[in-house]
Amino acid sequence: MNGRFTAIPYLFLAPAIGLLLVFFMLPVGAAFILSFTDFDLYAMGDPTAWRWIGADNYLKLIGDPVVLQAFKNTAYFVLVATPLSVGASLVAALALDAKMVRFKSLIRLGFFAPVVTTLVAVAVVWRYLYHPTYGLLNWALSLVGVSPIDWLGNPNWAMPALIMMAVWKNFGYNMLIYLAGLQNVPAELREAARLDGAGVWAEFRHITVPNLMPTTNFIVVMTIIGYCQFFAEPYVMTNGGPLNQTLSVVLLMYREGFRFWRLGYAAALAFVLFAVVLAISSLSIVLRRKEAK
Repeated sequence: MNGRFTAIPYLFLAPAIGLLLVFFMLPVGAAFILSFTDFDLYAMGDPTAWRWIGADNYLKLIGDPVVLQAFKNTAYFVLVATPLSVGASLVAALALDAKMVRFKSLIRLGFFAPVVTTLVAVAVVWRYLYHPTYGLLNWALSLVGVSPIDWLGNPNWAMPALIMMAVWKNFGYNMLIYLAGLQNVPAELREAARLDGAGVWAEFRHITVPNLMPTTNFIVVMTIIGYCQFFAEPYVMTNGGPLNQTLSVVLLMYREGFRFWRLGYAAALAFVLFAVVLAISSLSIVLRRKEAK
């Protein structure tokens, strides 16, 4: 009797677990095996053409200058875009949390609208904003005497241009999380600080920031993980150029797998990126546990 009842939860979970196995675990396992072969699409109809090459794909990644450039670009994107995105989210949340701000719901909607807008559509619009001759951004710069900039064609400006677009697109989501975190800051602490004569900066530094630390840790980790996988921005706006200065790891993975049909090599690149993201996530968990102690 007891055995029958203990099996009931597993029966309810079985459909979800089955879907997870079929559509997630099996493809991941197949991709991992694929990363140790020289499989390409030409060999799809002839399994005998598949060759097991061991760790050759991973060894090629180490010495491939294009791969190193892609990881360098991705690291640059993550290290610059993450603090900008988190900072913009926090500033927007603090502004909306202030009592003197009117039409909060409308402003919140305006900040959050880019998040729910298709990234490809946003990228296309920003391409026109960045146009060297007819773009709105260069027109605004011309009003203050700044010469036009080839935002997406200049190797020095292409990545900053993508970062600006990504921050604008994504900060609204983190803003809502910060707003929720601000509601959990004890009001009595703020009132006590004001009674003690603390200014706005002191209140922010000693009360708001410490109470928002768990929220900030979550936002930073999730933002880093998301930005490690950025793809649509360079794919639509620059195609990885100019001179591979905006080539991301995921875009390179797409090129190797679906343009050059080297699926084994692309799979190896995917698992290297997975290892990097896993390391970042594990590090954040360790740091959070140390803070909790």
